[in-house]
Amino acid sequence: MLPLEFRDLSYVVGDTRIIAGISARIEAGPRTVILGPNGAGKSVLMRLCHGLLAPTNGSIVWHSARNGDVRRHQAMVFQRPVMLRRSALGNVMYGLTLAGKSRNEASLRAMDVLEVVGLAQHAARPARVLSGGEQQRLALARAWALGPDVLFLDEPTANLDPSAAQDIEHIINAIHASGTKIIMSTHNLGQARRLGDEILFLSNGRLMEHTPIDRFFREPASAEAAAFIKGELPWQ
Repeated sequence: MLPLEFRDLSYVVGDTRIIAGISARIEAGPRTVILGPNGAGKSVLMRLCHGLLAPTNGSIVWHSARNGDVRRHQAMVFQRPVMLRRSALGNVMYGLTLAGKSRNEASLRAMDVLEVVGLAQHAARPARVLSGGEQQRLALARAWALGPDVLFLDEPTANLDPSAAQDIEHIINAIHASGTKIIMSTHNLGQARRLGDEILFLSNGRLMEHTPIDRFFREPASAEAAAFIKGELPWQ
């Protein structure tokens, strides 16, 4: 699947340019964090990558040796995941059966990932009665169960308390350790430090920096990044 390239990528709604001419190359391996203030264009960039939106200009190129649709080999988890009207186990099994697994295979795989994310005891509960943190863990389990090459995470802890957010971060690290490429957006500097290996820093829809995490915090190359690190860059 990887590398993933953005080639002069833009997205415009009406007279508003949300993504402005971004060019970058994302390699396999390191955890990539798309960082920036609210309104910088992070979520739109994630949706463009996942194919939920079409670029106004430019292109997104997957360097895939696989045959068929690259969407089959990636997954995305949103800030507010949508739970199906079925049990926690049924939510995970649904995607697996669509991917061609038998019900027995799907059930075994689903229980495995529910165990890892700490939800095995809730397997039979309706997904929609789970807490916000539990639903987000379930969303991660549902995506992870499919074995994606790339997992997009759009501010996955934005609506969670610190304890629930910590649980999610542990799961993200486990998914990374399993070999799945993590590309996630956040405006949380602490989370970027904990979960990132490289930073794509956006401001006003523009890519200001693409750099290793330690260099970004030690020597920000743009005035916007320096201001953001200091807490001085307002919402956009």
